[in-house]
Formats: sequence, C-alpha cells, structure tokens
Amino acid sequence: MQMLYSLNAVRLMLLIALSFLVPSAAYAAVDLDEGWEYRWGDSPLTEEGVPEWTLGQAPWQWNAISFPSNPPGRNGQEHVWYRITLPEGEWQEPVLYIYSVDLIVQVWLDGENIYQYGTFDDQGRGRFEGWPWHAIPLPEEFAGTPIYFRIFSDYTDIGLWGEVSIMEQPALTLFIVKNSLEALVISGFSALIALLAMIFALLQTEKKSFGSIALFSLSSAVLLLSDSQASQLIWNLPMMWDYLAAGSYYMLPVAMALLLEQWFSDRRPWLINLVWKIHLVYAVVAIGLALMGVVDLSSTYPPFDALLLASLATVTVVVVKRFRQLKIEQQIILAAYGVFCSLLVVDMAVAHGILPWGRVPVSWGTLVFSLAVVMISLWHYARTQQALHRLNLSLEQQVTERTQKAESLARREQARVRLLTFENEKTRVLNDINGELQDCISLNQTFHILARRLPDLCSPLRGRLYQRVENGSAYELLTRWGYAGEPESPLRIETPEGPPPHSQIPARHVQDLDQSWSGWQKDEDESLCLWINLQSATEGAVTMALLFVEVPDEFAADGTDYGVARLFQTLSQGVQKIGIALSSISLREELQKYSYEDALTGLKNRRYFDQLLEHESAVALRGDQPLSLLMVDIDHFKRFNDTHGHEAGDSALKAVAGVLARHFRDSDVVCRFGGEEFVIIMAGSTAKAAYDKARELAHAVRAMPVEHGGFELGHVTISVGVSSWPECSDSPDSLLGLADRALYRAKEAGRDRVEIS
Repeated sequence: MQMLYSLNAVRLMLLIALSFLVPSAAYAAVDLDEGWEYRWGDSPLTEEGVPEWTLGQAPWQWNAISFPSNPPGRNGQEHVWYRITLPEGEWQEPVLYIYSVDLIVQVWLDGENIYQYGTFDDQGRGRFEGWPWHAIPLPEEFAGTPIYFRIFSDYTDIGLWGEVSIMEQPALTLFIVKNSLEALVISGFSALIALLAMIFALLQTEKKSFGSIALFSLSSAVLLLSDSQASQLIWNLPMMWDYLAAGSYYMLPVAMALLLEQWFSDRRPWLINLVWKIHLVYAVVAIGLALMGVVDLSSTYPPFDALLLASLATVTVVVVKRFRQLKIEQQIILAAYGVFCSLLVVDMAVAHGILPWGRVPVSWGTLVFSLAVVMISLWHYARTQQALHRLNLSLEQQVTERTQKAESLARREQARVRLLTFENEKTRVLNDINGELQDCISLNQTFHILARRLPDLCSPLRGRLYQRVENGSAYELLTRWGYAGEPESPLRIETPEGPPPHSQIPARHVQDLDQSWSGWQKDEDESLCLWINLQSATEGAVTMALLFVEVPDEFAADGTDYGVARLFQTLSQGVQKIGIALSSISLREELQKYSYEDALTGLKNRRYFDQLLEHESAVALRGDQPLSLLMVDIDHFKRFNDTHGHEAGDSALKAVAGVLARHFRDSDVVCRFGGEEFVIIMAGSTAKAAYDKARELAHAVRAMPVEHGGFELGHVTISVGVSSWPECSDSPDSLLGLADRALYRAKEAGRDRVEIS
C-alpha cells in the first residue's frame, strides 16, 4: 500500500509537470448544460433486472430541467432519475466527467448498467460513500443515445453537482491536475507554515499563539488537499479524503477562536472560549458518530455550516469592539482571516445551492493568511536583528564596565568566602537543633537540647543560657561555655520588672553588615542579650530563656574578615527560629491540655471520659477485672444558682470537684460530665467497694461548707448512681446508662443518697 501511494505521488508530480506543457485547448470538452429531464421516484425493474424507465416508456412523465440538481417539488423524495441524450462528437477514449454526485448513482445506457457509485439495497437506498469526481467510460457508438442516472440522496441536495461534460480520458486527467494545481501548491505552503509555527510553539511555550496558528494552517492545508480533485490521483479512497476534509473544516473555527482567546485573555473572553469549545465538541462527536456508522458524514455538514455562520457573527461582533486595541500584526492576521472566511461563506452558499455553481478560490484565502504570517514573521525578524545590533553595541560597553567591577567584586568575594563557609556551618547546626526540637513532646525536654547544642551555634562566641522560672520573676542558669578558668557566672537573675533589654543591631550595621563592632547595646558585663521568645495561647509573648554572648576584642577590631554584624544577625535569626519551634511545642501542649481538661474545675472533661471508658471497658473484658462507674449530681443546683448567683454556683462546682479529686485513688479518674454532673471511673473496684466509696463521698460533700466572696453560703448535697461490671451488667459498655438510671432513682427517692443498679 505504501509503495502504491508513492507511485501515485510520483505520477501526480509528472502530471503536474506535463500540465504546464500542454495548452489549455487540449482540455476541450463538451459541457452537458441543456437538454436534461428528471423524474421523481424510483423505477420498477423488468424480469431481467433492467429499470423500466430506461426503456423510454411514458415520456410525458419526464420534466425538463436546466441542470440535473435539486428539481422542484422534492417534498421529502429520496429518489430521482435524470436523463439526457448524448451529443455527436469525435473522441478517443471518451468519458463522461461529473464533478460530484449527491449521494449515490447508477448510470444506464442502452439498457446496461455502465457505471455505479455506492451500493443500492432492495429499497433503492444506500449509505453515503463520499464526494469524488466521476469518470464514466462511454462506448464508441454513444452519440444520440439517452443516458439515465438513478440517484438516491437523503442529503439536503439530490442529483449531479458542479460540472458535467464529455472529454477524452487523458485530457480529463490533465484537466483535473490543472484545476488542482493551485490548491496543491498553497496546501504545501500552508503545511510548511504549520510546521514552522509548531516548532516555534515548542521552543517558545510561553507564546501559545504559535500553536493556534499551526493548527489553523495545518487544517487549511489538509482541507485544500482533501478537497482538491487531484487527491483521488494520489490515493483513490474518497471516504478517507472526505473524513480528512470534514475534520480539518470543523477544526478551522477552533483554531481561530483559540488564537483570539489568547489575544483577549486579559479581558476574559468567555464568549470566544465557548465558541471553540462548542466547535471542538461538534467535531469530535460528528466525526465519531460518522465513523461508528450512526450517521452519514454528509449529514454532519449542514448543522456545522449553520453553527459556523452563527460563530462567525459572534466572533465578528467581539473582534470589531476590540479591533483597535490589538497590535498591528494581530490586525493583519484578522484581516487575512476575514478574507478566508468570506471565501468560505461564498463556497458554502454555492454548496447549498444559494449561489449558482462556480469554483470558489478558497485557496486564495489560505494563501492570504499564510502570506500574512510570513510577512509578520519577516517584519519581526528584521526588528529582532536591529535590536540585536543595538544590544551588541550596548553589551560591548557594559562588558568593559563590568569587567572592572568584576575584578573589584572578586577581591571582595575572596574576603567573604570564609564568612560564608562559617555561616553555612551555623545554618547546618541550626537545622540540626530545630530537627531535635521537633521530636520533643513538652517544653521541659527542649531546654536539655538547647543547653547541649547552643554552644555549637554560638561558637566562637562564649556565652550563657538562662531558663525562665517562677512565672518570669527570675531566670536560672542552665549552662555556660567559653569561660574556662574564669569566675562562676550568676546562677540566678532576678527579674521582677522583666528581663534585661534585648540587644538590637544599629541601623547602620543593618545596611552594611561588614562595619566594625562599635556602639552596640550591651549589658553591664559587656555581653549581648538575646531573648528566646515563644507565643503562648494564654500568656501571649513569653521570654522563656535568655542567651548572653560576648564578642572577643579580635572580632570587634576594624577590618576584620569575620563580619561581626553578620555573625550577630545570623545568631539573632537563629534564636527567632528556635522561638518559633518552641511556640509550636507550647501550642501542642496547650491544645492537648484544653482538649481533655475542664477549664472551670480542672478535672478531665467529657471527651476524655468517653475515650477512657472505652479503653477501660476493653481492659476489663480482656483481663476479666471488675469495673465500676459512679455518676454524681449536685442536688437542687439550679435553686442554688438562682439564690446566690452563677458565680457562687461556679464556686460550689469547684468545691465539689475538689472533694472529688481528694476522695478517690490515683487510679480512679474523676471527670466533669457536664453542668453539675460528674462521673468517676473506678477500675478494679467491685460493686460493694464502689457503693461504700460513694456513701463516703456523699458524707464528705454534705459536711463541706461552700464559700464565695468571703462568705459561707451553706452546704450542698449530692445524689450518686452506681453501676458495676460484672455484678450489675452483662457488658461494661452499658455501665453509663445503668449509672444514669440509678442516679435517677436516687433523685426520685429524695436526693442526698446513693443508689446502685
């Protein structure tokens, strides 16, 4: 197949060369443009299978027509017959040439079927087989003989289309090549433009317009090649060429709408975006359904033409409003596209019979578009060359200036190398410290790490680290380094009015970090103080530690290579990052505390109780150990609140909570269940032990006075419900419900008592 295609391509090239040598007179043909007759319907067949209408019967039922296409009075008819008497003439190898047929045809001459395109079924119907041109060989004695055309079409058009003439076979081939030459040349030119645009699109991905231009040029090239009559000479597969033509035709508005969308991207062109998406969906669906045999390819053209006209009108309105805002090269491309679309609309009108038949030079529109792209490219190339020339002159001057600066910078960079190496090492140490801090669960663990690693971070500066104690009223020494053989540092710093001032870098040192060491804020012992702060959800900013560092005289000397200001800035930033890590750990601690602790009483909350009861139930079942649950409710608590106020009620709740916390074992867990209710989980306690403990609790609460604002408000009592597994329940999971019902019975029985399930 590949070899056949190559041979056809070579043959076509030879025919193209020959077409330039043969004069136009050699293509002379006899056009059959008069004497036609038509007849609606389909002919019955004789016993021999010959259509009766080809036998010349009932001549009065035939009607004259100027050209065998779309006779009047169709009214849904899908079958039509045409006939014409062939003229006199002298030909060698005569053929009847037809530009195209809608949709399939049989040709009868002297009662014989001399040609057929398409397949007719028993009802005379058939599927679309493409729109090729037809060369029907004629017998030697055909002059004066009627020739009949049986046609089926469920398309908008029915009949022959375009040109119908008689000529010799060699002349027809040259005629086809001559008529297709323009389209072939322009198609090749457009394909080259598409290839170049695609290369630019791949090389300059930020300029998406190249991709759209490549898609448009490629679609135009394929459309011209597929629609040219010479395509059958390359490869005689009409349906393949028709599918290529349809696909490329349907993609043209997609390509142009994509290009416009990119040009108007800053104005959110939703309408143009909708246009290309609708056309893309239509192209995929139409071609897909045609390939699956659901619809004929021919039936997809009329809806698309209507959609294309609507899209062109929409895009035109959008473009006209913004035309002046476009660049000159964009305006040129749009003008070329307008020429192409105008020719396309004229060709569409001819195809649908709105305008009389004629060859519309759609290829000229493609040529205009391609030439516009080439001209713009050449213009941009010329401008680029001019800009490059100016840039070269400027670069030569800048190179001279920068060479001098580079030599100066090189000398400075050599002096900075040791400092940068030093800073990189500090960054590595800081990362290690933060990594270790992230593994800590509590703040107490972090100070051991800081005491061990901060000397590495501060080296070669000596220093001391103090930890906050007594809510910030004092700081105690954690560690010190670099003071070998010197007097001990103070073990404690009293800070009743707050920590000593935090040292700051003066503004002049921030601007130039290579300045010498002078005029910095120091404390009394000539050391710099850095605060290690953290953010607490309850206390806000808290200075958790104080770092004191001292700078040796050799570091502070003028002209030093170490850059003390830069060293101090690096150290200060490192301390800030450590503070962020400590803030994260503190926040986790506080969240952990708040998520399981009742804020008023300090007892565990309902959430903690739910999780613990589930855990203790599983442990009791697994170890076959008893498990008891007490539910406690303060009697007449609402009356107490109404009498003494809610603040007094809070004092009563805290007082009862204090008794509960003191009354039970460390292994027992007391939780505030909600409101004035409390629950106690007693792992390993039997029903009797739990009941006795509950009675003792009730007695202790009864004897406890409630104080608020310096006054005694009397006493409160409690009611207690007790449940125990396995004595009271088949499952530990039911203990809460049983205890609640026991509490209810205690309330009903008069309160200030203990009931067991």
